[in-house]
Amino acid sequence: MKKSKKGILIFAALAFSLALVLPAFAEDGTQDQKAETKNLRKEIVRLKYVRAQEIASLLYSYRGREGSILFNSNLPAILTVSDTPENVEKILAAIREIDVKPADVLFTVQLVLGSETDAQTDAELQNDPIIRELRKLLRYKGYTLLDSILIRVVNRKMASVVLGPKAEFEFVLQPDVAGDAKAPVIKTEVQLRQIVRAAIPETATMKAAQPIHRSLIESALNIKSGDRTVVGVSKLDGGDKGLILIISGKIVD
Repeated sequence: MKKSKKGILIFAALAFSLALVLPAFAEDGTQDQKAETKNLRKEIVRLKYVRAQEIASLLYSYRGREGSILFNSNLPAILTVSDTPENVEKILAAIREIDVKPADVLFTVQLVLGSETDAQTDAELQNDPIIRELRKLLRYKGYTLLDSILIRVVNRKMASVVLGPKAEFEFVLQPDVAGDAKAPVIKTEVQLRQIVRAAIPETATMKAAQPIHRSLIESALNIKSGDRTVVGVSKLDGGDKGLILIISGKIVD
């Protein structure tokens, strides 16, 4: 009985001690959490070149336990950041790395007509190194420059222009600059389409009067900045003439 009473007294003493200590720990934890919440730094960040929803997931790895990174789809250029001062600095540094002006790409586009029967070649094409190579590879004897144009487009944006002496061709491209700064590569999606305008009767509706676009050349190519290349060759109506699309691309500031 004495041992039993002694054990009960020890258990009671331990219970009493825990009753005193545990609330103290809980209170300290609550105070730490309140202090951390009180010390949160809040920033509203206005983005220049990227949208908030595009980069928010990349920034979550810098977020603390009590931190938040919020955006509204109706305000795509605004991010709201709330976190400890140290984490906010990390988030802002990451944003500065990501929110940068995209590269501009300057393209030179040439549309050349090759002929199997007409041997005449435009003077400006006589000494063109690409035309000299094409003479060895293709059956065309003569080459005429139908159109030439400069296109400046923001990286990853699509550009469309009309080409040809009668505005009968549509040219579409979309660049994507990849690789490192020392050796960038311009990945480019290219389309050349012929605009077919049929005779329009007086009774035709507006929908019926819309021109038809016939695909001639469609390609995905990689161009080093400053390089010039042949995108493709397309026969015109199955005759003895063909279109040759030549482009060069250069990354500009």
